[in-house]
Amino acid sequence: MLKQGFAALCRWLLTLSGWKIVGTLPTQAKYLVIVAPHTSNWDFIIGVLARGALQTRIHFLGKHQLFIPPWGWLFRAIGGSPVDRRKNNNLVDSAVQLFATVPDYKLALAPEGTRSAVTRWKCGFYYIASQAKVPIVAVGLDFSRRNIIIRAPLQPSGDMMRDMIDIIAFYREIRGRHPKDIPDFTPNAKP
Repeated sequence: MLKQGFAALCRWLLTLSGWKIVGTLPTQAKYLVIVAPHTSNWDFIIGVLARGALQTRIHFLGKHQLFIPPWGWLFRAIGGSPVDRRKNNNLVDSAVQLFATVPDYKLALAPEGTRSAVTRWKCGFYYIASQAKVPIVAVGLDFSRRNIIIRAPLQPSGDMMRDMIDIIAFYREIRGRHPKDIPDFTPNAKP
């Protein structure tokens, strides 16, 4: 009952603010969600509301500063795990291990890694999905139309260049709260 009440509240808040969800999440137990463009703190709030409205527990990684008191407990409770970007962590292997050991694990990441404009996306999400053998679900937060657009899952083919060109083409039509160009894809070194 509580879960349905929270979902109804999230749907109501999205509707009240003019947002609608276009598309559906896959029925698979495990997948990786990439959300872009990431241009504002509102992206997180809209994402949490969408996740609640869709009644799907999707975990996320956030900068470690979010997980200190007084709000750290809340971010952990809603599925967050801290990442200390000052350290060289092997996030790919850690995430792959979570997919291997946690039933029904879903993870959301922002490929830009920051709200600031970037010249290229981080490729870690692709390596995670490839090694964990899970599909990538691209989700766009289009502030110009107030749509949360969920694309059909893409199973990584192993040809990262081809897959990334396809993914980036999806995001070219989506405008963040503070519009910025989606970078062309240039692969970085494998982590």
